[in-house]
Amino acid sequence: MRNPNIYIIFAAKLKYEYMEYLNRTADVMLKDLLDAFGAVLIEGPKWCGKTTTAEQAAKSAIRMQDTDMRDEYLATAMSKPSLLLHGDTPRLIDEWQDVPVLWDAVRTMVDKRGEPGQFILTGSNAVDKSQIHHSGNGRIAKMNMLPMSLWESKESTGEVSLLELFNNPNYDIDGCRSKMSIEDLIFAACRGGWPGTLMARSEKAKLLIARNYVRTVCSEDISRIDGKRRNEKLAMMILRSYARNISSLVKKTTMLADVVSSEEIECSIDTFNDYVNALERLFVIQDIDAWCPAIRSKTVIRSSPKRGFCDPSIAVALLGLTPEALTTQLKTFGFIFEQMCVRDMKAYTQGLYSHVSYYHDRYDLEADFVLHLEDGRYALIECKLGSNEIEEGASHLLELKRLIREHNEKEKQMPIREPDLLIILTGGQMAYTRPDGVKIIPLGCLKD
Repeated sequence: MRNPNIYIIFAAKLKYEYMEYLNRTADVMLKDLLDAFGAVLIEGPKWCGKTTTAEQAAKSAIRMQDTDMRDEYLATAMSKPSLLLHGDTPRLIDEWQDVPVLWDAVRTMVDKRGEPGQFILTGSNAVDKSQIHHSGNGRIAKMNMLPMSLWESKESTGEVSLLELFNNPNYDIDGCRSKMSIEDLIFAACRGGWPGTLMARSEKAKLLIARNYVRTVCSEDISRIDGKRRNEKLAMMILRSYARNISSLVKKTTMLADVVSSEEIECSIDTFNDYVNALERLFVIQDIDAWCPAIRSKTVIRSSPKRGFCDPSIAVALLGLTPEALTTQLKTFGFIFEQMCVRDMKAYTQGLYSHVSYYHDRYDLEADFVLHLEDGRYALIECKLGSNEIEEGASHLLELKRLIREHNEKEKQMPIREPDLLIILTGGQMAYTRPDGVKIIPLGCLKD
């Protein structure tokens, strides 16, 4: 039986040639890194648009999986890999991991030429590191990509800039609007931020991309990542357990018990960890670590990772949900909405080398996310679908800010920076600032 994924991937690559490129938040970062480093490696989940983004900056390209040239490329790489690096720069080397020796060849050529912006490398993380002799540190910069945000897919109005919120204390968001209804947000989450969905001819077809992505990860990628054969069924069951516990603090032992409860398959904790590690290397699983400021006892603050994926559509596909089903399961969609929020926040602050954590203590004081910028600034963020939840979210954020201020008054020698922003991301349509300073922002009007 032919693999239907082949036709989807082929159609996507063919049709990209005739589509207008949609700007990505990674474009600016790629340009900046090329100005600073000899080469840039673009990493991220499969099908998120790494190659297409690289092609916008590249002046020449070599594609290691070109069936007409593959054997010739391999033979050249084994004898004199530097020959494959000649061409206008930046030169794109797509699927470089098929010939690991190219990594050291690129590093050597960067040293020889002594100029920035020489090469762009794209591909998966499935590479035999025993064939690589140098880390590339200082020569090859790494850049992460994610599936498209709502601003990149042209669904967010972009009337509120997240960066401007940080940079301009007088930035006025009142009256900015989203055009996305709850139904629109649900469909966007089910479809996901996969560029291939832009070419699908129907809404039904758009929903197939994430389902096929999950199948490909479990049947092929999880074994290809390091050449270690893994069980497709077990991989699927682990991912489904993750999906059932999305945006929660459930422990791995609990998910393991969930996996083996059907008694259809055996799995030890070591095997479970091995599969999860492989899925993290594929950028499919992207857990969120806890933020543990010294405002509570360490025994009070929860430190388990919050479970997450690189895109909300993965959870939807694994749970077998549809947009129609989620319209009547808004509590479930609330957890999926969180995933869409964190995906978009990461995209909008990529150039500031941001990272995301969460806060939750045993008194149920929480911030769904803490968005940290490289320079130390940060925002406390709650994700609330409806307006009836906003008051509760705002009270959490304000109480957390009060605790930080109280700590600073007591511990003047070891103060904690107060949050620069208090934000509630909503599924509503109107942005505004409350009298207490909390920003209420619809996800559908946010941009970088």
